[in-house]
Amino acid sequence: MAETDYAALEAKSSGDRTVMHVLYGLHTIAPFSAWTLAVIALIVNFIKRSDELDALYASHHTYMIVTFWWTLLWLALAGMLTMAMVLTILLIPIAWVPFTAVGIWYLYRCIRGWLRFNDNRPPR
Repeated sequence: MAETDYAALEAKSSGDRTVMHVLYGLHTIAPFSAWTLAVIALIVNFIKRSDELDALYASHHTYMIVTFWWTLLWLALAGMLTMAMVLTILLIPIAWVPFTAVGIWYLYRCIRGWLRFNDNRPPR
């Protein structure tokens, strides 16, 4: 089995770290931008992850990508639940709850991942 020459691997620059912070920032404020910033960050995550050699950075890119897709699924389910609540008429006052729960979960995942990245720890 061939040994990896770790000295040949490129060290992470402060620019790489800044890009990761910007991506976490975009994901974190995405719920307040009608999710458009999340889509932009997702595209950059896919591009950066494909070129990433550092396992820590790759795991954080994957974490943000997985968070986005799970959020999309939960938003679709929340939409169906909200429609059912609206159809019952009596539950209209609490129809906002499913979307709020998804938004809180998304923000929790983004902030937790960002804090763990800041401590140079893997997202999970």
